[in-house]
Amino acid sequence: MPRKQTLKPSTPLVELTATPSDWDSADASLLETMLVQLHLIRAFEERVLELAADGLVHGPAHSSIGQEGGAVGSVLALDEGDVINGSHRGHHQFLAKALQHVQREGFTVEGPISTAVGEVITSTMAEILGLSTGYCKGRGGSMHLQWMEAGAMGTNAIVGGGVPQAAGFAWASKKAGTENISVTYFGDGAVNIGSVLETMNLAAAWKTPVCFFIENNRYAVSTHVSEVTAEPRLAARGLGFGIPSWRVDGMDPLAVHLAMEAAAEHMRAGNGPTIIEVDVYRFFHQNGPFPGSAFGYRTKEEEQEWRTRDPLDMVAGELLRRGIVNADAIESLRDRARALMTDVSLGLIEPDPDKGGDKMRIRPELWPSPDFRDVGVRGDLSEFAGARYAEQATFTGATKQRKFVDSVADVMNRRMSEDPSIVVMGEDIHRFNGGTNGATRDLAANFPDRTLGTPISENAFTGLACGLALDGRYRPVVEFMYPDFMWVAADQVFNQIGKARHMFGGQSAVPLVLRTKIAMGSGYGSQHLMDPAGIFATAPGWRIVAPSNNFDYVGLMNAALRCNDPVLVIEHVDLYQQRDEAPTDDLDYCIEVGKASLRREGAALTVLTYLNMVQHTLDAVEQTGVDAEVVDLRWLDQASIDWDLIGESIRKTNNVLIVEQGARGTSYGAWLSDEIQRRYFDHLDQPIQRVTGGEASPSISKVLERAAIAGTDEIADALRTVNANQGVRD
Repeated sequence: MPRKQTLKPSTPLVELTATPSDWDSADASLLETMLVQLHLIRAFEERVLELAADGLVHGPAHSSIGQEGGAVGSVLALDEGDVINGSHRGHHQFLAKALQHVQREGFTVEGPISTAVGEVITSTMAEILGLSTGYCKGRGGSMHLQWMEAGAMGTNAIVGGGVPQAAGFAWASKKAGTENISVTYFGDGAVNIGSVLETMNLAAAWKTPVCFFIENNRYAVSTHVSEVTAEPRLAARGLGFGIPSWRVDGMDPLAVHLAMEAAAEHMRAGNGPTIIEVDVYRFFHQNGPFPGSAFGYRTKEEEQEWRTRDPLDMVAGELLRRGIVNADAIESLRDRARALMTDVSLGLIEPDPDKGGDKMRIRPELWPSPDFRDVGVRGDLSEFAGARYAEQATFTGATKQRKFVDSVADVMNRRMSEDPSIVVMGEDIHRFNGGTNGATRDLAANFPDRTLGTPISENAFTGLACGLALDGRYRPVVEFMYPDFMWVAADQVFNQIGKARHMFGGQSAVPLVLRTKIAMGSGYGSQHLMDPAGIFATAPGWRIVAPSNNFDYVGLMNAALRCNDPVLVIEHVDLYQQRDEAPTDDLDYCIEVGKASLRREGAALTVLTYLNMVQHTLDAVEQTGVDAEVVDLRWLDQASIDWDLIGESIRKTNNVLIVEQGARGTSYGAWLSDEIQRRYFDHLDQPIQRVTGGEASPSISKVLERAAIAGTDEIADALRTVNANQGVRD
């Protein structure tokens, strides 16, 4: 018989319960502050549900009624410099952090409600109603609340979507030498999300001071937690990652407070992340003013049982027992909190004259202007004030023949030596003296604390980088070994990084660079070889650069690292070993955002292309003798296209050929051709022509791979066709 030995986990899973002596020894001012915050948050949520019932909340109203104890108990254990983020059900956590921020001395049950508190309530309610006076100017609504000044870094509508970012906030605090921590709040449904588990692993590996705070309210909409996991003790997830964990009765705010104090002590000592699971219960349905029993997935008896454990009643009872306040004071607090919510809401709504004044409407002057629609999708580029620009044709500095990949490494080494905020991360970038292609050469040796080799978990490390960018102290550079991996991290790339600035009211810069390489022709097959330009160009928020030579790479990377928007930097393996003139001493210039380059003048047609296809196009022009004008786009995103140069060329040639290498279905040229025909239709002699690969992704077979991608031969054929059809409209 084999010998068996029971193994014990390396970290503890503790159930913490507050005892009567804990309540007796708890500071009276802490308990009073708890009760006031609980009542303010409860009254706020009740008023929001009333407004929702009257049809005044456009979109969801995910109330936290019943769950306030977890938020208040935990936030009151945090310091002013600590930060939080949360999920779609995050009003209570947001308000707890905001109230703590504006009234740091705490609250008393019989004390007045300050003007600052009223302003927090007003701005939060305005945001939920979608008004211009809200924290995010009406764009965030109920699910996207952000007030960075208070350390409320943003709630998130994607289940588990904000968790990786919280690790980024924590990493930034640790790297900056502070003892500040980060707390990320999410529910039982998010515990099984890949990005959450990936982030737990990453945070543990890097000893990042982030607390994973699980609000287990037992239902993900209507699905009970027992239906979706075999381990209902959700804090036990920590055992697999070496994270110490606590389970607590979330209806007991003091127990939550004690658990958070213990977790914070662990994290501030440099011991890495923690998990706190609190058992709570939302008294209402997932969304709106009805109980879950109205939809048949919960019983009235279950709901009533949990209501007997209301955290407001628990804290009030202890204050009464200890003689700190009397029942009249508590009743008065309840009335004053409700009156405040009524007064605040009446400042945002008014009788609707079109309905006889019997119903209410939003005050029209508080709606955002429709002109505000696209403001803040990207920044205004004011960060480029004082930037020095250069172009190769007029550059007077020293140059020499260099491999393209050497310039990739050279400029990053230069920028990291000059800017201590740059942090580079990705898989294997710290090995092989420069990763798998040499693009990060010498970074690990020169900047070991800012060159981070990551686990294979794109969602986690990309989201962590998003948190770093939002935090503002660091400028992350993320490497995707292959662009197809963007689909693995799609939530963080598109829902989070790309949308963050606009979603939170245009106020949050996202200075992040994402590097990746196209490897068509390398035989890596369908899941490694795509061109991401077309996908990113149609996703809001991103800027895109695609350098075709050494000189441009240096200038474009410098611009990307100066930009306060997220920038995708696309490279190509065909260029890595290419040699051309590269700067040797001056690695500090930028290439201006929105400036394309005219690589060849011509009169017969305009060719628009980028990356390695620039040289393929020039070779095809020489081969065919067609008098084509070749424009190297360089900046590919919709906000940065050089329409001045493109328009001038089209008005001269009256014919357009768009050249790219990759699959037709994800083609960059699809949106570009649509935009050109809208702008320059009257100047076109024939339909816009395009060179792309096939419909299928490139295959492993060398023959099929070549058939799936475009090259010099396909461009030459297209040049002849377009040239032969000149003047067809005549």
